[in-house]
Amino acid sequence: MIELIFWAVLFVVMVLLELLTLGLTTIWFAAGAIAAIFAQFLGAPFVIQAIIFLVVSIALLYLLAPWARRYFNKDRIKTNAQSLIGKQAVITEPINNLQSRGRVIVDGMEWSARYSGDSGCAPEGTVVRIKDIQGVKLIVEDVQEKE
Repeated sequence: MIELIFWAVLFVVMVLLELLTLGLTTIWFAAGAIAAIFAQFLGAPFVIQAIIFLVVSIALLYLLAPWARRYFNKDRIKTNAQSLIGKQAVITEPINNLQSRGRVIVDGMEWSARYSGDSGCAPEGTVVRIKDIQGVKLIVEDVQEKE
């Protein structure tokens, strides 16, 4: 009976953590707790229940989590910064990848910027498109490259 309570409490904790984080991580451990509860009902000793919990949790985490993240998060933008990708920006300080200089302004905020190529250079006032974000730097490309 104590084992059943242990797995039930673990299940509830994992579900609550998942609801708080929405990271699609702890839900797999909740499923592992359910598998351990079934093993407990079948009379398996606690060691076997724990092994089943770990095997099921880890298997689901590695096999289903990547698919679930792609399916559930396909239209979700991870951060406000990620929403900048695809937008246009104006160069406020000439970009020179070799000298590791350059700044752009987008949505009223100034960012460090680099060209997506190795040796990109562009003068102030040039309009560019944001291709990616690496750390705190925007990776930009010429607008006509994408059109």
